[in-house]
Amino acid sequence: MGSSSFAGEGPVGRRILVRPITAISESSSRMIPMLRHALSLLLLPFALSSAGAAEITDMIGRKVTVPDRIERVFAAAPPLNVLLHSVAPDTMVGLSFPVPTDAKVYFPSRLQALPVVGGIFGMGQQMNPETVMGLKADLALAWKSPFIDQAKMEAAFAKMGLPMVFIQLDTLSDWPAALRFTGRLLGREAVAEPEAAYVEKVLARVGQVVKAVPEDKRPRVYYAEGKDGLATDCHLSFHTEAIELAGGYNVYRCQPKDHMGMEKVSLEQVLAFAPDIILAKEPAFAAAVLKDPRWQGIKAVKSGRVYTVPRWPHNWIDRPPSVARVLGIQWLANLFYPDRYSLDLRRETKDF
Repeated sequence: MGSSSFAGEGPVGRRILVRPITAISESSSRMIPMLRHALSLLLLPFALSSAGAAEITDMIGRKVTVPDRIERVFAAAPPLNVLLHSVAPDTMVGLSFPVPTDAKVYFPSRLQALPVVGGIFGMGQQMNPETVMGLKADLALAWKSPFIDQAKMEAAFAKMGLPMVFIQLDTLSDWPAALRFTGRLLGREAVAEPEAAYVEKVLARVGQVVKAVPEDKRPRVYYAEGKDGLATDCHLSFHTEAIELAGGYNVYRCQPKDHMGMEKVSLEQVLAFAPDIILAKEPAFAAAVLKDPRWQGIKAVKSGRVYTVPRWPHNWIDRPPSVARVLGIQWLANLFYPDRYSLDLRRETKDF
């Protein structure tokens, strides 16, 4: 990011402004020498602390002073790891969770070698302030979620002396703005803009198909998490958003209790849900359930409609809930409505 200002539309019509903060120059030589000297002494601390810095407005309207040149970024949550991986992978200084062995083929060796330092929550260890400070990051990205304590988050990074900006990216529709904001912040607009436009295009195309299907005609879907398949997430959770976006009817109707989800249910509840389709997070469960006599009374199992959610380079539905959902909603729309939503999965994956 250079020294010039940038401005653009942020989420919900906010203007995102970056204004360089420059040291106030000394008085002209015509000024009285004593006054000039006094003013320069007064303003010296401001000049030293502000040189090479800029003030930005983050995605929730906070004013934040950040370095003019941002080269090292700490992403404090798993979805933010994916965001940086998408826009500016060379700026990443740590990971919230380790790269799984069978996913390493999708990641450059530099990212695989990054230290796993955790994050605020989710899919990994809790971050250690000393470890984060040791990364010598220029900036931290924080996830603005309804389940986090914003003041606590701000205080934690202030104590570390690390500038922090909030990124809003709970839902897939948040991602275009998040991609564009991050692209402007890090000077990667040329990378971020095509990605943001692709998400918008896919959401529009899938939405056009889904709105033509009445709710009572949509397939009943159970999202099976955990080794036994008896954990799931509410239909209003961002963890299962892709199901509803693609035109499925998530049978677990509720308001999420917390950020992590994976609420426990019983097999009797799943039987009562009567799902047409089961989406399995764990491949081992998807294979085992078809032979498990306890599950044979469930329509989806009897008809063989149990599908493992693709998960590379990132999970296509959740954990983390990321931009990879743009592939997930297409896969699901084609699965739910093959006659309405045609899909060349290989081509779409390559485009992504």
